[in-house]
Amino acid sequence: MFNKIKIILEMIKFEHTLFALPFAFMGSILGAMTLQSRMPSWTEIGWVLVAMIGARSAAMALNRVIDAAYDAKNPRTANRAIPAGLLKFGEVIVFTIVSFGLLIWAAYELQPLSFVLLPIAVFMLVFYSFTKRFTWLCHVILGFTIALAPLGGWVAVTNVIDWTAMVFFLTVAFWTAGFDIVYACQDYEFDKKAGLHSIPVRFGIARSLMIARGFHIVTAVGFISLTFMTELSWLYLIGTLIAAGLMIYEHLIVKPNDLTRLNTAFFTMNGVLSVVVFVFSLLDLVVLRS
Repeated sequence: MFNKIKIILEMIKFEHTLFALPFAFMGSILGAMTLQSRMPSWTEIGWVLVAMIGARSAAMALNRVIDAAYDAKNPRTANRAIPAGLLKFGEVIVFTIVSFGLLIWAAYELQPLSFVLLPIAVFMLVFYSFTKRFTWLCHVILGFTIALAPLGGWVAVTNVIDWTAMVFFLTVAFWTAGFDIVYACQDYEFDKKAGLHSIPVRFGIARSLMIARGFHIVTAVGFISLTFMTELSWLYLIGTLIAAGLMIYEHLIVKPNDLTRLNTAFFTMNGVLSVVVFVFSLLDLVVLRS
């Protein structure tokens, strides 16, 4: 049983929860400090953590089930747990149901609006896995799905959605869509042959990388805008400048004719970026004001 759990956690890349989790915590802290002049309680933070673990685990596990046939045909993904025969569909479905159960439980324990909006979150977590079958906007839809993390964190402690929360939501959405476009470039040939849709398939790798750069410019503007819409100040702004530098570096090391450093751009840079923005916002809101 423990071996199965280990395989499942490897399959869903559990460690990549780091991409969105810092933004969920940042949404909670920023919302509470901006609207209520308080820090979230440890109980609220704990339930946000449970919700994030449940949401991401369910979404990734279900994605592996939905894409199993394509994964088996793609040389890059053929060794994933389901096509490799390490896990059965039923085992992954059970894990998915349990993960959604964690999300539902956490939403119930948080603010009423969290539970009211839960069906939208569940729909997005399921729907995005199907989108590359019919639209090249799949990266944007994934962005909106991942960006539910900061929005959900905000709602979890404030019970409201305002313009600041929406700016944060869109900022993370464009960040996610941008790096997902970069990541999709490595599957350009396979997706084209398989009839799958993506921005690289629609526009080619070179133009897609330009689109990703444009999305990340929007991201940088969004992060900076939060400085003028919230209690954040110069210390947070330093963090956003570092984040902008990381995005610039990400695009410098990935070229249309050289995708060999793509995993560094996708995994390392974006994992560091989310932590940097969160840490500097936390230092700004908590340490600087203590």
